[in-house]
Amino acid sequence: MSKIAIVTGSTRPGRINKGVAEWVLAQARQRGDADYEIVDIADFNLPVLDEAYPAGFQNYQNDHTKAWSAKIAEFDGYIFIAGEYNHSVQPALANAISYLNVEFNNKAAGIVGYGSAFGVRAAEHLRAILSELQVAHVQKTGMFSLFTDFENFSTFKPTELQAASLAPMLDQLVPWTRALQSLREDALAAV
Repeated sequence: MSKIAIVTGSTRPGRINKGVAEWVLAQARQRGDADYEIVDIADFNLPVLDEAYPAGFQNYQNDHTKAWSAKIAEFDGYIFIAGEYNHSVQPALANAISYLNVEFNNKAAGIVGYGSAFGVRAAEHLRAILSELQVAHVQKTGMFSLFTDFENFSTFKPTELQAASLAPMLDQLVPWTRALQSLREDALAAV
């Protein structure tokens, strides 16, 4: 069964990102079509990128990078929880992704965005980053509004309408994740 990480995008105290990730995990597990797990970037204590070599070399010097690399490499696909900050992706998520390269190659990703404009701009910026890492990101996106899907801007309680945006993304992500497995296997066989 494919392994899909639900990657949190924030490390801030009092963050709402983790609640979104937990809701996505509960919804995804009901499907029974993949093995889903939350990967909380806060658990890795990643400072602003502090590796001397480009990520593509995988010449990691720091233990936090090695742990982050090992965890991300375990998965066949990803769901990124992308809150919108300043019309873009969260700084902590961009930083965490920037630590790695090869670990993400030829895998699939879906995006769950939230913000004052449903996280659309964060999702679009994240798509550009993922494209550079050779991640096949699916077209459908889970989209949530800070105004209608969060109680007091802090507790995630999605409306029925917006909650329904998750399933189409998962419907695309799971088959793409499976399809890219053979691509990765072919690449390993060629080495």
